[in-house]
Amino acid sequence: MTSLLDRFQQGLSYDAWLAASTYPKYVALQQSIRARAEVAPDLVARVEALDRPWHLLVLSADWCSDAVSIEPWLDALVASASRLSLRLLDRDQYLDLMDQHLTNGRSRSIPVVLVLDERGVERGWWGPRPRALQGWVMSDAAQTMPKEERFREQRRWYTEDRGRAICSELVALLERCAQSSDGGLIAPDPIPPSTGELPGHTE
Repeated sequence: MTSLLDRFQQGLSYDAWLAASTYPKYVALQQSIRARAEVAPDLVARVEALDRPWHLLVLSADWCSDAVSIEPWLDALVASASRLSLRLLDRDQYLDLMDQHLTNGRSRSIPVVLVLDERGVERGWWGPRPRALQGWVMSDAAQTMPKEERFREQRRWYTEDRGRAICSELVALLERCAQSSDGGLIAPDPIPPSTGELPGHTE
């Protein structure tokens, strides 16, 4: 099976990723979120119970508004759990990887998190948003909103959720990858559009 360790090693750490950004406003937002980010102890315990180290390789971009809300929580999760490591790659420089991880088989939506085992073999992937929010974003109600209004609603959702959905879904994926006996790739299930009502938050 193909190893992606070379790609992982080409990636930037979270701090280096922010330092390389050309969007200072987004960097400030990420730093503000990261300063307050605390991963729930039950999720940290579940990661620590995994039987091996795991690498999280993220395809992203410094202009992406969803990345602003997601990446600080990825760093917080990795900082809280000794079995995880994190690197980030610019999507447009790695389109060969991106095109293997299209949302619903069509869109180069980001961020996308690739879960690699200790050999660098990809075992699963997640993204570009928590499932409930992604369903809403795809709904007719969201798509017909003015873009700035939709972004404000997304940002409010992320703020109120406090990273719980992001971290919960990633930890569940890590557990599935660890328990998979055949070593196959666990890809996200297709997400249908919601009825249009902005979803609640993960408790």
